[in-house]
Amino acid sequence: MKKQKIIWSVLFAAGLFMLFTGNSLAAVSADEARQLGTTLTEFGAEKAGNADGSIPAYTGGLKMDRGKGRSYADPFKNEKPLYTIDASNVDKYASLLTQGTKAMIKRFPDTYKVHVYPTHRTVRYPSWVLENNIKNATTAKLGGEFEGDNMIGADKKGLPFAGIPFPIPKTGYEVMWNHMLQIEPPVVNFACLALLVDTTGYASKFGGITHYHLHPWYEKSGEIREQTNDALFGFSSTMKFPPSQAGTHFLNLYMPNAAEGGQRVWFYTPGQRRVRRAPEFAYDVPIASYGGVFCWDEVFGFVGRMDRFDFKIIGRKEMIIPYNVFGITNSATLDEQAGVKHVNPSTVRWEKHRVWVVDSTRKAGKRHVYSRRTFYIDEDSWAIAVSDSYDSAGKLWRITNLYLYPPYDAFGIINGTWSISDLAKGNYVVINTGRQEPGNFIKVYTDSAGLGIPLTPQAVAAGGVR
Repeated sequence: MKKQKIIWSVLFAAGLFMLFTGNSLAAVSADEARQLGTTLTEFGAEKAGNADGSIPAYTGGLKMDRGKGRSYADPFKNEKPLYTIDASNVDKYASLLTQGTKAMIKRFPDTYKVHVYPTHRTVRYPSWVLENNIKNATTAKLGGEFEGDNMIGADKKGLPFAGIPFPIPKTGYEVMWNHMLQIEPPVVNFACLALLVDTTGYASKFGGITHYHLHPWYEKSGEIREQTNDALFGFSSTMKFPPSQAGTHFLNLYMPNAAEGGQRVWFYTPGQRRVRRAPEFAYDVPIASYGGVFCWDEVFGFVGRMDRFDFKIIGRKEMIIPYNVFGITNSATLDEQAGVKHVNPSTVRWEKHRVWVVDSTRKAGKRHVYSRRTFYIDEDSWAIAVSDSYDSAGKLWRITNLYLYPPYDAFGIINGTWSISDLAKGNYVVINTGRQEPGNFIKVYTDSAGLGIPLTPQAVAAGGVR
């Protein structure tokens, strides 16, 4: 009853806002928003399970102590797969698989397998965020020069409230903005590696980095948000090796509007001993520090301005996706992860979840290496779980799997580890992994007190070590 009173009071306040500002700012009507907290969760997911029970009802997510390990232990380690999908039975499950997953099974019929486990809806939200989601439903909208350029809302500075801006989305752009404000702890600090496996099966370890991944809107005090000029998310990262790049620092902040291309990026190089702006680190520019094997707008599934593609919402579907993946993200060594042609299937947990499917096609007259990209976004966290990318001839080119798991001692989801399989070249890369390697770790924080994170160009320059 108390929860319902909160929901109705929030809707009443939103109704007053609409009365005095006009209906143009309403994403959905107050009547439609009443689904939130009833048939839908306060973040817009279907609260009930599915018809056959393979997707359970949402009951609040997973909360438990983490312990003292340097990574997250798997709370489901004793579970066994319900079934395995491979070349022998892929047709039976075709409607539940992304095009990329089916392509991987077809390309590697002897080795690529999808181990499907019981579904657990583990994402948790703070109560204050749930209240903000409901307020956003009737007050947030899109604006800007191009469709999807900006968000407009009823909170300070004319922005949405800190939370999911469009819990009942009507367009693909709204779903993508929800992804950019996916629920995640305000600070995720980790040291990690990358793994590149070439066409011969040779595995190279590279890209040793210490990261601070930032989701400023989910720090309740608002301090990080103030320091980053309302950035939705970003990262402040220092490279440890190879020696030629050690000390290089990146500060990337992604903004709630299209000014400066929707992002502010700086980097420090020890050789030059200065910080410079890097507006070119965007769109389809290859990331040199990772060997150029993926583009700047593929970080975390998708980042940056949405002006080069038309984003169309296909709908919400039941799909089998990587989920609650504690193997490749936390417990497996790099050697255990490195299959000859693809990630070792035994290190990846797959589950059936409902996802929002957004299909994007390159706009006429716009340039990008991809002509089409399809995104599969988890309904509970709003994080991209899988994306399929196509070349200019319309042929499936790269498949990205993001290995989602919940930081169960805090809230939200972590999607900082992902793999990209290149069907054209035959190689693959795993980014931000290797928790079990010496010196690596992961820590989460609900505020930034005492961390000393470099969040300005001046702070980055002051922290230069060589």
